[in-house]
Amino acid sequence: MGKTTKDVPAVQKKTGVLATLKGMHELSLILIILVFGVFLTFASPIFLTWTNLKTVLSGMSTDGIMTIGMAVILISGGLDLSIGSVMCLSMVIGARVLLTGANPILAVLVTVAFAAAIGWAQGMVITKLNLTHFIVTLCTMGMARGMVLGLTGGRPISLIARLEEVPWFKVVGQGSIGGVVPMQLLIFLALAVFMDFMTRKSAPMRRVFYTGSNEKAARYSGIRIDRVKIAACIFCSACAGLASVIYMVKFSGVPVSAGTGAEMTAISSCVIGGCSMNGGKGTIFGALLGLMLMSLVTNAMNLLSVPTTWQNFITYSILLLAVVIDVIQQNRAKKKAS
Repeated sequence: MGKTTKDVPAVQKKTGVLATLKGMHELSLILIILVFGVFLTFASPIFLTWTNLKTVLSGMSTDGIMTIGMAVILISGGLDLSIGSVMCLSMVIGARVLLTGANPILAVLVTVAFAAAIGWAQGMVITKLNLTHFIVTLCTMGMARGMVLGLTGGRPISLIARLEEVPWFKVVGQGSIGGVVPMQLLIFLALAVFMDFMTRKSAPMRRVFYTGSNEKAARYSGIRIDRVKIAACIFCSACAGLASVIYMVKFSGVPVSAGTGAEMTAISSCVIGGCSMNGGKGTIFGALLGLMLMSLVTNAMNLLSVPTTWQNFITYSILLLAVVIDVIQQNRAKKKAS
Protein backbone atom coordinates (compact mmCIF):
# COMPACT_ATOMS: atom_id res chain seq x y z
CA MET A 1 0.00 0.00 0.00
CA GLY A 2 1.41 3.42 -0.96
CA LYS A 3 2.28 6.08 1.49
CA THR A 4 -0.35 8.58 2.43
CA THR A 5 0.23 12.30 2.25
CA LYS A 6 0.77 12.26 6.03
CA ASP A 7 3.94 10.26 5.41
CA VAL A 8 5.26 12.78 2.90
CA PRO A 9 7.99 14.97 4.37
CA ALA A 10 7.48 18.70 4.06
CA VAL A 11 9.56 20.02 1.20
CA GLN A 12 9.24 23.54 2.53
CA LYS A 13 10.34 23.93 6.15
CA LYS A 14 7.80 25.31 8.55
CA THR A 15 9.39 28.54 9.64
CA GLY A 16 8.22 31.70 11.27
CA VAL A 17 8.81 35.22 10.04
CA LEU A 18 12.00 35.68 12.10
CA ALA A 19 13.40 32.39 10.86
CA THR A 20 12.46 33.33 7.32
CA LEU A 21 14.36 36.59 7.65
CA LYS A 22 17.44 34.58 8.48
CA GLY A 23 17.19 32.85 5.12
CA MET A 24 20.08 34.09 3.01
CA HIS A 25 18.03 34.86 -0.09
CA GLU A 26 15.33 36.88 1.67
CA LEU A 27 17.87 38.71 3.81
CA SER A 28 19.91 39.60 0.73
CA LEU A 29 16.79 40.96 -0.98
CA ILE A 30 15.86 43.06 2.05
CA LEU A 31 19.34 44.56 2.16
CA ILE A 32 19.28 45.30 -1.58
CA ILE A 33 15.87 46.97 -1.23
CA LEU A 34 17.09 49.10 1.69
CA VAL A 35 20.26 50.15 -0.13
CA PHE A 36 18.29 50.93 -3.28
CA GLY A 37 15.78 52.94 -1.21
CA VAL A 38 18.59 55.01 0.32
CA PHE A 39 20.01 55.64 -3.15
CA LEU A 40 16.63 56.84 -4.45
CA THR A 41 16.20 59.08 -1.41
CA PHE A 42 19.32 61.00 -2.41
CA ALA A 43 18.73 60.71 -6.16
CA SER A 44 15.21 62.13 -6.09
CA PRO A 45 13.57 64.35 -3.46
CA ILE A 46 10.19 63.01 -4.60
CA PHE A 47 10.89 59.40 -3.65
CA LEU A 48 10.15 59.62 0.09
CA THR A 49 7.00 61.72 -0.31
CA TRP A 50 3.82 59.91 0.75
CA THR A 51 2.24 60.62 -2.63
CA ASN A 52 4.99 58.71 -4.42
CA LEU A 53 5.12 55.87 -1.89
CA LYS A 54 1.34 55.56 -2.02
CA THR A 55 1.52 55.31 -5.81
CA VAL A 56 4.15 52.55 -5.58
CA LEU A 57 2.19 50.59 -2.97
CA SER A 58 -1.09 50.96 -4.86
CA GLY A 59 0.56 49.74 -8.04
CA MET A 60 1.94 46.76 -6.13
CA SER A 61 -1.55 45.69 -5.07
CA THR A 62 -2.83 44.25 -8.35
CA ASP A 63 0.62 43.06 -9.40
CA GLY A 64 1.08 41.56 -5.93
CA ILE A 65 -2.11 39.52 -6.09
CA MET A 66 -1.05 38.08 -9.44
CA THR A 67 2.47 37.47 -8.15
CA ILE A 68 1.01 35.36 -5.32
CA GLY A 69 -0.85 33.26 -7.89
CA MET A 70 2.25 32.95 -10.05
CA ALA A 71 4.35 31.87 -7.05
CA VAL A 72 1.97 29.00 -6.31
CA ILE A 73 1.95 27.72 -9.88
CA LEU A 74 5.75 28.02 -10.17
CA ILE A 75 6.17 26.05 -6.95
CA SER A 76 3.93 23.33 -8.43
CA GLY A 77 6.34 23.07 -11.36
CA GLY A 78 4.17 25.04 -13.80
CA LEU A 79 4.00 28.47 -15.42
CA ASP A 80 1.25 30.86 -16.48
CA LEU A 81 1.89 33.24 -19.35
CA SER A 82 -1.81 34.09 -19.70
CA ILE A 83 -2.35 35.79 -16.35
CA GLY A 84 -2.29 39.35 -17.73
CA SER A 85 -4.65 38.59 -20.61
CA VAL A 86 -6.98 36.61 -18.32
CA MET A 87 -7.10 39.62 -16.00
CA CYS A 88 -8.14 41.89 -18.87
CA LEU A 89 -10.74 39.45 -20.24
CA SER A 90 -12.19 38.93 -16.75
CA MET A 91 -12.52 42.70 -16.42
CA VAL A 92 -14.47 42.86 -19.67
CA ILE A 93 -16.86 40.16 -18.45
CA GLY A 94 -17.20 41.75 -15.01
CA ALA A 95 -17.77 45.21 -16.49
CA ARG A 96 -20.48 43.88 -18.82
CA VAL A 97 -22.26 42.25 -15.87
CA LEU A 98 -21.94 45.43 -13.82
CA LEU A 99 -23.34 47.57 -16.64
CA THR A 100 -26.50 45.45 -16.76
CA GLY A 101 -27.38 46.90 -13.37
CA ALA A 102 -26.53 43.72 -11.50
CA ASN A 103 -25.43 43.80 -7.88
CA PRO A 104 -21.68 44.56 -7.71
CA ILE A 105 -21.13 41.53 -5.47
CA LEU A 106 -22.60 39.32 -8.19
CA ALA A 107 -20.32 41.00 -10.74
CA VAL A 108 -17.30 40.26 -8.52
CA LEU A 109 -18.29 36.60 -8.13
CA VAL A 110 -18.83 36.24 -11.88
CA THR A 111 -15.48 37.89 -12.63
CA VAL A 112 -13.46 35.70 -10.27
CA ALA A 113 -15.40 32.55 -11.22
CA PHE A 114 -14.86 33.22 -14.93
CA ALA A 115 -11.12 33.62 -14.39
CA ALA A 116 -11.00 30.47 -12.25
CA ALA A 117 -12.85 28.56 -14.98
CA ILE A 118 -10.14 29.52 -17.46
CA GLY A 119 -7.55 28.19 -15.01
CA TRP A 120 -9.52 24.95 -14.66
CA ALA A 121 -9.70 24.55 -18.44
CA GLN A 122 -5.96 25.12 -18.75
CA GLY A 123 -5.24 22.66 -15.98
CA MET A 124 -7.42 20.01 -17.58
CA VAL A 125 -5.73 20.40 -20.97
CA ILE A 126 -2.27 20.32 -19.38
CA THR A 127 -2.89 17.21 -17.28
CA LYS A 128 -5.20 15.16 -19.49
CA LEU A 129 -3.40 15.79 -22.79
CA ASN A 130 0.05 15.93 -21.17
CA LEU A 131 0.88 19.31 -22.71
CA THR A 132 3.31 21.83 -21.23
CA HIS A 133 2.19 24.86 -19.24
CA PHE A 134 4.20 27.05 -21.62
CA ILE A 135 2.29 26.04 -24.76
CA VAL A 136 -1.18 25.98 -23.18
CA THR A 137 -0.88 29.30 -21.36
CA LEU A 138 0.82 30.97 -24.32
CA CYS A 139 -2.14 30.00 -26.53
CA THR A 140 -4.59 31.11 -23.82
CA MET A 141 -2.80 34.45 -23.63
CA GLY A 142 -3.37 35.05 -27.34
CA MET A 143 -6.96 33.79 -27.31
CA ALA A 144 -7.92 35.85 -24.25
CA ARG A 145 -6.41 39.01 -25.72
CA GLY A 146 -8.23 38.32 -29.00
CA MET A 147 -11.52 37.89 -27.14
CA VAL A 148 -10.96 41.23 -25.38
CA LEU A 149 -10.59 42.98 -28.73
CA GLY A 150 -13.52 41.08 -30.20
CA LEU A 151 -15.90 41.84 -27.33
CA THR A 152 -14.92 45.51 -27.03
CA GLY A 153 -14.17 46.35 -30.64
CA GLY A 154 -10.86 47.70 -29.37
CA ARG A 155 -12.62 50.43 -27.37
CA PRO A 156 -12.28 50.91 -23.60
CA ILE A 157 -15.30 50.32 -21.35
CA SER A 158 -16.25 53.16 -19.00
CA LEU A 159 -17.70 52.43 -15.56
CA ILE A 160 -17.75 56.00 -14.26
CA ALA A 161 -21.54 56.42 -14.37
CA ARG A 162 -22.23 52.93 -12.97
CA LEU A 163 -19.83 53.38 -10.06
CA GLU A 164 -21.51 56.66 -9.17
CA GLU A 165 -24.71 54.65 -8.67
CA VAL A 166 -22.96 52.31 -6.22
CA PRO A 167 -20.45 54.52 -4.39
CA TRP A 168 -19.88 51.89 -1.67
CA PHE A 169 -18.36 49.59 -4.30
CA LYS A 170 -15.81 52.26 -5.29
CA VAL A 171 -14.11 51.69 -1.95
CA VAL A 172 -12.60 48.46 -3.29
CA GLY A 173 -10.31 50.26 -5.70
CA GLN A 174 -10.50 53.92 -4.73
CA GLY A 175 -11.20 53.98 -1.00
CA SER A 176 -8.78 54.18 1.89
CA ILE A 177 -8.66 53.71 5.64
CA GLY A 178 -8.44 57.06 7.40
CA GLY A 179 -7.72 58.67 4.07
CA VAL A 180 -4.19 57.27 4.24
CA VAL A 181 -3.98 53.51 3.61
CA PRO A 182 -5.52 52.41 0.26
CA MET A 183 -8.18 49.71 0.59
CA GLN A 184 -6.70 47.80 -2.35
CA LEU A 185 -3.42 47.57 -0.43
CA LEU A 186 -5.22 46.07 2.57
CA ILE A 187 -6.91 43.46 0.36
CA PHE A 188 -3.54 42.53 -1.13
CA LEU A 189 -1.84 42.35 2.27
CA ALA A 190 -4.64 40.19 3.70
CA LEU A 191 -4.23 37.69 0.84
CA ALA A 192 -0.44 37.82 1.16
CA VAL A 193 -0.47 37.07 4.91
CA PHE A 194 -3.00 34.27 4.46
CA MET A 195 -1.09 32.62 1.60
CA ASP A 196 2.25 32.99 3.37
CA PHE A 197 0.73 31.19 6.36
CA MET A 198 -0.75 28.49 4.11
CA THR A 199 2.59 28.04 2.34
CA ARG A 200 4.43 27.45 5.62
CA LYS A 201 1.80 25.53 7.57
CA SER A 202 -0.79 23.78 5.39
CA ALA A 203 -0.75 20.20 4.13
CA PRO A 204 -2.23 21.14 0.71
CA MET A 205 0.68 23.49 0.01
CA ARG A 206 3.17 20.79 1.05
CA ARG A 207 1.66 18.64 -1.68
CA VAL A 208 2.23 21.51 -4.11
CA PHE A 209 5.89 21.73 -3.07
CA TYR A 210 6.37 17.98 -3.30
CA THR A 211 4.72 17.83 -6.75
CA GLY A 212 6.97 20.60 -8.02
CA SER A 213 10.18 19.17 -6.57
CA ASN A 214 9.73 15.54 -7.65
CA GLU A 215 6.60 14.71 -9.59
CA LYS A 216 7.31 10.99 -9.92
CA ALA A 217 8.05 10.56 -6.20
CA ALA A 218 4.93 12.56 -5.34
CA ARG A 219 2.80 10.23 -7.47
CA TYR A 220 4.31 7.14 -5.83
CA SER A 221 3.62 8.69 -2.42
CA GLY A 222 -0.08 8.78 -3.13
CA ILE A 223 -0.40 12.44 -4.09
CA ARG A 224 -2.83 13.04 -6.93
CA ILE A 225 -0.53 15.31 -8.87
CA ASP A 226 -3.08 16.07 -11.60
CA ARG A 227 -5.41 17.54 -8.99
CA VAL A 228 -2.56 19.55 -7.51
CA LYS A 229 -1.62 20.97 -10.91
CA ILE A 230 -5.24 21.82 -11.78
CA ALA A 231 -5.76 23.45 -8.37
CA ALA A 232 -2.62 25.57 -8.88
CA CYS A 233 -3.88 26.68 -12.31
CA ILE A 234 -7.30 27.56 -10.88
CA PHE A 235 -5.77 29.55 -8.01
CA CYS A 236 -3.43 31.47 -10.30
CA SER A 237 -6.24 32.46 -12.66
CA ALA A 238 -8.57 33.29 -9.75
CA CYS A 239 -5.91 35.70 -8.48
CA ALA A 240 -5.98 37.36 -11.90
CA GLY A 241 -9.77 37.64 -11.54
CA LEU A 242 -9.50 39.26 -8.12
CA ALA A 243 -6.84 41.67 -9.39
CA SER A 244 -9.11 42.57 -12.32
CA VAL A 245 -11.91 43.64 -9.96
CA ILE A 246 -9.59 46.02 -8.09
CA TYR A 247 -8.10 47.32 -11.35
CA MET A 248 -11.40 48.14 -13.08
CA VAL A 249 -12.79 49.89 -9.99
CA LYS A 250 -9.55 51.80 -9.43
CA PHE A 251 -9.55 53.16 -12.98
CA SER A 252 -13.37 53.29 -13.33
CA GLY A 253 -13.22 51.26 -16.52
CA VAL A 254 -11.50 48.66 -18.64
CA PRO A 255 -8.66 49.73 -20.95
CA VAL A 256 -8.15 47.03 -23.59
CA SER A 257 -4.40 47.09 -22.99
CA ALA A 258 -4.78 46.29 -19.27
CA GLY A 259 -2.59 43.46 -18.03
CA THR A 260 -0.06 43.73 -20.85
CA GLY A 261 3.26 42.52 -19.48
CA ALA A 262 1.75 41.54 -16.11
CA GLU A 263 2.90 37.95 -16.56
CA MET A 264 6.53 39.04 -16.93
CA THR A 265 6.31 41.25 -13.84
CA ALA A 266 4.91 38.34 -11.83
CA ILE A 267 7.46 35.83 -13.14
CA SER A 268 10.35 38.25 -12.60
CA SER A 269 9.24 38.98 -9.04
CA CYS A 270 8.89 35.29 -8.19
CA VAL A 271 12.25 34.26 -9.67
CA ILE A 272 14.06 37.21 -8.08
CA GLY A 273 12.34 36.27 -4.81
CA GLY A 274 13.67 32.72 -4.88
CA CYS A 275 11.04 30.67 -6.74
CA SER A 276 12.66 28.10 -8.99
CA MET A 277 11.62 27.77 -12.64
CA ASN A 278 11.99 24.02 -12.09
CA GLY A 279 9.40 23.98 -9.32
CA GLY A 280 9.40 22.85 -5.70
CA LYS A 281 11.05 25.95 -4.28
CA GLY A 282 9.95 29.40 -3.22
CA THR A 283 8.02 31.47 -0.70
CA ILE A 284 5.25 34.04 -0.94
CA PHE A 285 7.33 36.34 1.24
CA GLY A 286 10.33 36.09 -1.10
CA ALA A 287 8.19 36.57 -4.22
CA LEU A 288 6.68 39.76 -2.78
CA LEU A 289 10.13 41.03 -1.85
CA GLY A 290 11.03 40.46 -5.50
CA LEU A 291 7.97 42.46 -6.53
CA MET A 292 8.95 45.27 -4.18
CA LEU A 293 12.38 45.43 -5.79
CA MET A 294 10.83 45.40 -9.29
CA SER A 295 8.42 48.17 -8.26
CA LEU A 296 11.28 50.27 -6.92
CA VAL A 297 13.22 49.77 -10.15
CA THR A 298 10.20 50.90 -12.19
CA ASN A 299 9.64 53.86 -9.88
CA ALA A 300 13.32 54.81 -10.12
CA MET A 301 13.23 54.76 -13.92
CA ASN A 302 10.22 57.10 -13.86
CA LEU A 303 11.69 59.45 -11.25
CA LEU A 304 15.05 59.60 -13.03
CA SER A 305 13.36 60.14 -16.42
CA VAL A 306 14.74 57.00 -18.04
CA PRO A 307 13.31 56.89 -21.59
CA THR A 308 10.42 54.43 -21.93
CA THR A 309 12.23 52.96 -24.94
CA TRP A 310 14.87 51.60 -22.54
CA GLN A 311 12.66 50.56 -19.64
CA ASN A 312 11.66 47.19 -21.13
CA PHE A 313 15.31 46.42 -21.83
CA ILE A 314 16.23 47.06 -18.20
CA THR A 315 13.27 45.09 -16.82
CA TYR A 316 13.87 42.02 -18.97
CA SER A 317 17.61 42.18 -18.28
CA ILE A 318 16.82 41.88 -14.58
CA LEU A 319 14.60 38.85 -15.31
CA LEU A 320 17.33 37.18 -17.39
CA LEU A 321 19.87 37.80 -14.63
CA ALA A 322 17.51 36.27 -12.05
CA VAL A 323 16.96 33.18 -14.21
CA VAL A 324 20.71 32.78 -14.79
CA ILE A 325 21.35 32.98 -11.05
CA ASP A 326 18.59 30.42 -10.44
CA VAL A 327 20.13 27.99 -12.97
CA ILE A 328 23.59 28.42 -11.42
CA GLN A 329 22.20 27.69 -7.96
CA GLN A 330 20.35 24.62 -9.25
CA ASN A 331 23.51 23.28 -10.89
CA ARG A 332 25.54 23.84 -7.73
CA ALA A 333 22.91 22.02 -5.68
CA LYS A 334 23.00 19.06 -8.09
CA LYS A 335 26.81 18.89 -7.89
CA LYS A 336 26.71 18.89 -4.09
CA ALA A 337 24.06 16.16 -4.11
CA SER A 338 26.06 13.96 -6.49
